[in-house]
Amino acid sequence: MKNLTYLTAILFLSVGLFSCNQQAKDSTELADEYNSRDDTANFNTAVGPENQGDFDDAAFAVEAADGGMTEEQLGGIAQKNASSQGVKDFGQMMVTDHGKANKELIAIAESKGIVLPTAPSQDRVKHIKDLNETTGAEFDRQYIGMMVGEHKKTIELFEEAAEKATDPEIKAFAAKTLPVLKKHYAEAQSLDENLSR
Repeated sequence: MKNLTYLTAILFLSVGLFSCNQQAKDSTELADEYNSRDDTANFNTAVGPENQGDFDDAAFAVEAADGGMTEEQLGGIAQKNASSQGVKDFGQMMVTDHGKANKELIAIAESKGIVLPTAPSQDRVKHIKDLNETTGAEFDRQYIGMMVGEHKKTIELFEEAAEKATDPEIKAFAAKTLPVLKKHYAEAQSLDENLSR
């Protein structure tokens, strides 16, 4: 039954993405919209709207998935477009670490009936496209500068979830992922300083 409901949610996302009668919404907006519907049948009561308090576990999961997919894709681009071996290695770390975290988050979301985006949000797709068209030292500077800013925001998001999430699995996922994100942030800062010299 859970798989049927999850497939229904994916169908909802697909129809929303390709609807001609409204302004195109991205996958992230559609996931948020689906998760906030009152009639989401198998939505775990721990993350349902009536039990959220000040923190929305499903919104956190959607935002984390959006960022994680983006980091993974950009990491792949870094491996081919970067000129610095350090930046290429950082990109590989993003693919490995965010790929692993993304799989964990997908499994948790499926068990809770939370629908996650199937592609990065439109804003992030623009960043991916722009960086994909940049190479060499300019790519290194732009990518690492972006990684510093993105990881700072992501750490704040995960710290809030580790403290305030109402679902124990989501809370544990956020707490477990935080040290990895902090490591990424420290490495991005170090690379950024070296590239600025």
